[in-house]
Amino acid sequence: MKRFFDTELETFRTHLIKMGEISIHQLNDAIKALVEADIGLADQVIARDDELDQLEIRIDEEAIRYMNMRAPIATELRLVIVGMKASHDLERVGDEATGIAKRAVRLAAEPPLKPYIDLPRMAGLAGAMLRDALDCFLNGDADKAADIIRRDAEVDAINKQLYRELSSFMLEQPGNISRAIELMFISKSIERIADHATNIAEEMIYLVKGKDVRHDQNLKKDN
Repeated sequence: MKRFFDTELETFRTHLIKMGEISIHQLNDAIKALVEADIGLADQVIARDDELDQLEIRIDEEAIRYMNMRAPIATELRLVIVGMKASHDLERVGDEATGIAKRAVRLAAEPPLKPYIDLPRMAGLAGAMLRDALDCFLNGDADKAADIIRRDAEVDAINKQLYRELSSFMLEQPGNISRAIELMFISKSIERIADHATNIAEEMIYLVKGKDVRHDQNLKKDN
């Protein structure tokens, strides 16, 4: 791993970590905007989305330039490829956070359908998965990455539970339908963010071990 830390790869890695930090911040702010009905904060989240887009483009350009100029060995090539894939997942996290912020703006005009408990809990879990995935990238910890993959099931379970609850609200009172649907979409966005964290964790295992675990169902079980 020591050869990775030349100037170009260190810059590449720094940009990826920066992208991860921004994506987590975007998620946290989007959920805060929802809970507090803070339209101003939601607008800030929407406005910052372009920063992640530009970082993804920059990371791709750095990766392609490095591969063209340096003829990287296998381990370095894995780092570059994994970084490019991770940046795409982080850009998608930013998109999901932006979507949550837009729905938070619409929901701010109406009283909450229910107390915001499950959605912040889901977001906390997904955000922790993202942060741990970035730590795995820094430290080359494949065991921690495997644990992140297993934790995705908890977010999925809350999402399904919330869907059932919101469906009941819609059946009981048609006036709840529009707000319930908005909350369903927010829940799905958080579930997708956890999926992106899982994707990054899978890539970290590939980076450290050279093993593709994307379709390893045993790894996703809570042993």
